[in-house]
Amino acid sequence: MYEIDEAREELEIQAKYYELIAACRDLKPLTADEEAGILRAYRMAKSAHAGTRRKSGEPYIFHPLAVALIAVKEVGLGPIAVISALLHDVVEDTDITLDELRMVFGERVATIVDGVTKIDDVMVIQQAESKQAENYRKILLSMCNDAYVIFLKLCDRLHNMRTLDSMKDTKKLIIASETSYLYIPLAHRLGLYKIKTELEDLVMRYTNPDKYAEIAAKIAATADIGEQLKECLYEPVKQMLDQAGYNYTVKTRVKSVYSCWKKIENKHVDFNEIYDLYAMRIVLHGVPREHEKEECFRIYAMISGSFDPNPNRFRDWITHPKNNGYESLQTTVMTPIGQWVEIQIRTERMDTIAEKGMAAHFLYKEAHPEEHIENNPVEEWLAQIRTSLEQSDKSALDLVEEFKEALYTKEIYLFTPHGKTITLPSRSTVLDFAYAIHTDLGHHCIGAKINARVASRSERLHTGDQVQVLTTENTVPTEEWLNECQTPHAREAIKDFLRTWRKGYSAEGKRRLDEYMRRLNIRNNPQNFGQLKRFFNQPSDIDLYYDIAVGTITEHRIAECFGKARPAPNFFFHETKTNPFLLDKEYEDLPTETAPCCKPVQGDQVVGIVQDGKIMVHRTNCKVAMDEMANHENHIVRAKWRPGEQLSLLTGIALTAIDRKGLLQDITRLISEELALNMRAITLEASEGVGRGIIMLYVNDVESLDGLINKLKAIDGVDDVHRI
Repeated sequence: MYEIDEAREELEIQAKYYELIAACRDLKPLTADEEAGILRAYRMAKSAHAGTRRKSGEPYIFHPLAVALIAVKEVGLGPIAVISALLHDVVEDTDITLDELRMVFGERVATIVDGVTKIDDVMVIQQAESKQAENYRKILLSMCNDAYVIFLKLCDRLHNMRTLDSMKDTKKLIIASETSYLYIPLAHRLGLYKIKTELEDLVMRYTNPDKYAEIAAKIAATADIGEQLKECLYEPVKQMLDQAGYNYTVKTRVKSVYSCWKKIENKHVDFNEIYDLYAMRIVLHGVPREHEKEECFRIYAMISGSFDPNPNRFRDWITHPKNNGYESLQTTVMTPIGQWVEIQIRTERMDTIAEKGMAAHFLYKEAHPEEHIENNPVEEWLAQIRTSLEQSDKSALDLVEEFKEALYTKEIYLFTPHGKTITLPSRSTVLDFAYAIHTDLGHHCIGAKINARVASRSERLHTGDQVQVLTTENTVPTEEWLNECQTPHAREAIKDFLRTWRKGYSAEGKRRLDEYMRRLNIRNNPQNFGQLKRFFNQPSDIDLYYDIAVGTITEHRIAECFGKARPAPNFFFHETKTNPFLLDKEYEDLPTETAPCCKPVQGDQVVGIVQDGKIMVHRTNCKVAMDEMANHENHIVRAKWRPGEQLSLLTGIALTAIDRKGLLQDITRLISEELALNMRAITLEASEGVGRGIIMLYVNDVESLDGLINKLKAIDGVDDVHRI
């Protein structure tokens, strides 16, 4: 419990401000005007937030001071960002207006603060939209005008995640899900990997707390190994570098909880099999650009001469940098204590890019406005987003989803017959290429010649391909074309064409809908129409009317949407006479179902989501649930398992084993006879001596499931068992 002591708090506020000013001066010398501007912003923010406290009980001014400090220390932003960070909540939470900020601090600060400010609660949101999606859309629009908007949103989100404990449980899940949905991908795209890593850990702490605690405990238990490595690896390497006369910094790290969990989940390895749990980074200072590669390889030779390297884990990202600009030499060596350690060797320039990625280029230009720097990757990226936004009339949800998907996508470089370069996301097809050149070319595309070889519309392209699009006036887009392309631009062009074509069906669809609603005694008002669009996942009115007109959506299905038809039995859900979940009081009368996407069982951390007149209960770390929480906060319901309720719920496990005679018999005997569990289905296929299978079965709780998994792992030949 936070104890209020105003005298102590005042001293802490002053100390935080002095720390902020010191950090700014460490970054670069401040002019008198810059220092005066920061002081003015601090005093305005402190006065505006006076008397307001955070959920934790702390004075609210602690938050903008913390955000400003993150902006300086962890991102490397300068005075304009610090002023904007100090003021980022005053328009949203106090009586201060943007016009006042504009008068005192200028247009840029006002624009940044406006971009960071959430939309008004009373803003009218279009049907089937959400306030969260509109906030995301506003961020995208704002950051096109000034990249500081997204940098400060990331700083703001990082501090909010660091101080999430004082929030209600459902609010924790919503904020964590928003972070996973948009802010982590943005940090990844900008190259702010340290911030990305911390956000990933914090999200996991709240959405998958049991697994987070388990892995964190395992990492903590290896603390003595870290001390041993200091003696047998870190100190000897430092001695070598000192003797060679290098100016350097050595950094060490232990792999994050989330990174360990991802490796365990994706590679299906045990914690003890993680090679790069420990890493050591050597950063060389004062090395001229032309000698960087030579010096890094010289240090690699010194280290590999003293410690045995793993030849399969050497990476030369200096000769061939990654697409995001990352440069480093990486090797993994065996230490005298039998522990593998990854060693990264890079210069200070490389380290800055590795830590801050695209942001490093932007920040350098901000710090050196007098230099003419071409091909700034951040500005090029923002220009692409701006073009996409200006040419799009898609919904906020669709816009953000497509943007988010593109954040992790790599690029390929293609050529027209005349030698013009076309840049597209990896996995793009001939059809994507055609639409990238011109919409009409895409509409009439029948294929292409790739490097003089004839290929279909759907064939994927690769960097270096020369592509000549083949067309005919007799060909126009159909629904199937949406499966033949990858880029949002191509999909939107096809949808626009189909939408125009479908308009001819709107009158008939509207007539039928009016008739169905009248017979079902349901008002055909905007609220119910929006419910129909959500239920049938229709992006537009035209699409809904078209499906009704051609009979894809029937009167019976519309009745189901409004709970006026008895749905077909769903055998994936266990029927119980009483509600197995405790819900918020206002939702107690709604029926509940366990979600088939994540199949929660008793003991899992769960959350409820309102969907089609019922509560779908998901595991809190379920990807479907996290996306829903990120976009529709008003759909979230607190849910807990009812104590003492005996349930048998369907779940699934995946298994990998060495194929041998009697394997299937041993598995089924354990499940059916020894543990007396009811199996719904089992599939086991063998190829090249390895068997892989999926078992669907009913269990009572997480403990029973974990016990089953451990017993299956003990069967002779079984290599891996994990929950799906």
